[in-house]
Amino acid sequence: MKITHQHKQALLMYLGCMAIALSLPACQQEGSAEKAGQKVDKAVESVGQNIEDTTVKAGRKMDAVKQSVTEQSEKTGAYIDESVTASESSLEKAGKQIDQAINKAGNQIDSVKEAVVDTGVATGEYFDDSAITANIKASMIKDEFLQASQIEVTTVNGVVTLSGAVDSEQLVARAIGLANSQEHVKSVQNQLMIKAGVPSQQ
Repeated sequence: MKITHQHKQALLMYLGCMAIALSLPACQQEGSAEKAGQKVDKAVESVGQNIEDTTVKAGRKMDAVKQSVTEQSEKTGAYIDESVTASESSLEKAGKQIDQAINKAGNQIDSVKEAVVDTGVATGEYFDDSAITANIKASMIKDEFLQASQIEVTTVNGVVTLSGAVDSEQLVARAIGLANSQEHVKSVQNQLMIKAGVPSQQ
């Protein structure tokens, strides 16, 4: 049995007190000395038992503490493992979401590019058609034979349509020729009518 320093001091104090009591004047009877010795023996035995009980209890407490520390360590280890697994899963999920977002953004950029190109082409065609129409009208105003005619000019994708009424077949041919001579004209559709009862000119 292991005796701690504190228990040793308590035992020594007790024994010292008993020694003093035994050294009292010799006037005491011999029976009293024997009784005192028995008391000392009982006291020593009691102190030893108390020390042993205390040591056993301390040992049990130490075992309980060790067990608790071991259990807490195991729980902590399991929690750390779960946290690591959850973190890896979250990172993988986040990576997939980022990839999907990048792909989606790439597709949207491609769609925007196509829309811009299509719009650019359409806008360019619209400007070309407007320019063709304006050029034909300007040329007709400058032409001494066509300037008085009421000819409507429309252009769609380079195809010019002439409509209205003119005085003669010659003016129809002149208007078609003038329209065909303009840049970027693909074809001319004639919807011109000849006015009734008007003598031919030119």
